[in-house]
Amino acid sequence: MRTTAISETRTSAATWLPVAGANDIDFDFRKMSWQARAAGRRRALKGGSSMFRVKSPQDFGAAIVFLLIGIAGLYFGRELTYGTAARMGPGYFPFILSWVIIGIGVVVGLMSLSIEGPPIEPMQFRPIFFVLLSVVIFGYLMTYVGLAITGVVMTLVAAFARRNFNLLESLALGIGLSIGCVLIFVYALGQPLPAWWGE
Repeated sequence: MRTTAISETRTSAATWLPVAGANDIDFDFRKMSWQARAAGRRRALKGGSSMFRVKSPQDFGAAIVFLLIGIAGLYFGRELTYGTAARMGPGYFPFILSWVIIGIGVVVGLMSLSIEGPPIEPMQFRPIFFVLLSVVIFGYLMTYVGLAITGVVMTLVAAFARRNFNLLESLALGIGLSIGCVLIFVYALGQPLPAWWGE
């Protein structure tokens, strides 16, 4: 009697349990394959976009500047005579230099896509102001005090572009640059520039 009751209980429980049919298994496989294909497409799209992701914004910006300078050089020098390497015309060197700058821009741009680098920092107005001011001072003082003194003053003004300004270091740099400019441009190359005060 006990054996018969146990077998009847198992039979009744089995009738209530769900049976996995062939349709259910096929549906599960189709669902898994669809999910795998969707995941593969997402990985492919993500991988493709990362190939052209700018990893170094500073280098990418510098590449754009290089390309613009090189293209501008080619555009404004298109009417100049190129000449040859033996007999260079007025447009020969600007033409070569423009293509070199464009090549540098291309290399830097490719590096910005493959090498991680810092982001573009916000614009700093202090360096821009003092550097431009030093150029204006150089053009104004040249005819009055000469190249030597003007070079020192220009270097000191431009040194204020740094926040940690060092007077002795900037003064030594200005004196060295001024002596070098006077020796090279005035005495060696014979340029018509006033070297000293009152010349």
